Amino acid sequence: MKNNIEKLLETMRILRGENGCKWDREQTHKSIRENMLEEAYEAIDAINANDMKHLKEELGDVLLQVVLHAQIADDNGYFNFDDVAKTINEKLIHRHPHVFSDTKVADVGEILSNWEKLKQEEKPHRKSVLDGISKSQSALMKAQKISKKAVRVGFEWQNIEQLKDCVKSEFVEFENAKTQQEKEEEFGDILFALVNLARWNKIDAEQALNIANEKFTKRFKKMEELAQKPLSELSFDEWDALWRKAKKEVISEL
Repeated sequence: MKNNIEKLLETMRILRGENGCKWDREQTHKSIRENMLEEAYEAIDAINANDMKHLKEELGDVLLQVVLHAQIADDNGYFNFDDVAKTINEKLIHRHPHVFSDTKVADVGEILSNWEKLKQEEKPHRKSVLDGISKSQSALMKAQKISKKAVRVGFEWQNIEQLKDCVKSEFVEFENAKTQQEKEEEFGDILFALVNLARWNKIDAEQALNIANEKFTKRFKKMEELAQKPLSELSFDEWDALWRKAKKEVISEL
């Protein structure tokens, strides 16, 4: 009897086959690349909402993307789903020698350090510790990755006060910028410095910004509910008073 993974793979082969679905047959890696990102974000939404039923569905959608990409590759003679599974399984075993061999580790920090060393062994063509960072992820996530990789080899402030001074100095440089290009560059430096401040405080900058976005959205929608006239007609003082009221009401609803 076939298990559910085998059934899923067979379904995809049929959909991509001669008598299958015209849309599925026409897809390429590039034509569906945005779907992978979209489905991953929807899975993250379910995780953030602690909605296990929704998460089960969204993980299935993520798996669908993997299966479809693997089938497209198989159809073109590159690799198949079994090759994908084999590769990641071998990678997991290789990068966990403290589990699958006799390597001894003292703590999680040593596990992560070994992980980085093993990655370098697997990818000798990478000359810099910053090589291999995805170019397709959001700039904020990329900044976090760059910061963490630099720190792992010792590029770090001695204390948080030095880091805070760095953040303050970036604001000063932004204020002193003359051209639009200079302002853009200095503003980017502010954001990068803030990412480091978040890392120092064990804060995921991407998640923190998502929380801020959600908080602002809830408060703004509450303002729209409370407003006695179109928002575009409000004075600054009316905006301020309405914002304060909306903040209180949203908090009371939580």
